Amino acid sequence: MLVLLASIFVVHIATVIMLFVSTIANVWVVSDFGAGSVGLWKNCTSGGCDDNLSYAGEDALKAVQAFMILSIIFSVISLVVFVFQLFTMEKGNRFFLSGATMLVCWLCVMVGASIYTHHYANSSRNLYGKSHHGYSFILTWICFCFSFIIGILYLVLRKK
Repeated sequence: MLVLLASIFVVHIATVIMLFVSTIANVWVVSDFGAGSVGLWKNCTSGGCDDNLSYAGEDALKAVQAFMILSIIFSVISLVVFVFQLFTMEKGNRFFLSGATMLVCWLCVMVGASIYTHHYANSSRNLYGKSHHGYSFILTWICFCFSFIIGILYLVLRKK
């Protein structure tokens, strides 16, 4: 049981780190022709990064930014609640609060990544004609899977 809790804790920390990286890094879409990429915050080329996103004022991008920030906040809250419950909860109880908070994080990741996928992942809306998904986009979907698994495991596990 201790090994399972420790492994869930490590995966949870990895998920928080990956959420930070995927939200902060500007590599959601990468150009096939050169060293250029687009993120949630900036457009980066080989000459540097600038705030010249053609869709920077759109509500959909602001929603993606908000949901990704909320997912980080809920993931950190879930981690703190889990550690708190680990030391204060009575034996035999389940980690309902940390599981529910992690599932809210999962929901925020799902909404943010889905909005970005629908509006900006195709090549007609981003700045580059031919492009592919960057590591930030892929990390976001990996965090989507991890946060769901962690949330369900928190709901199922009992403290022994």
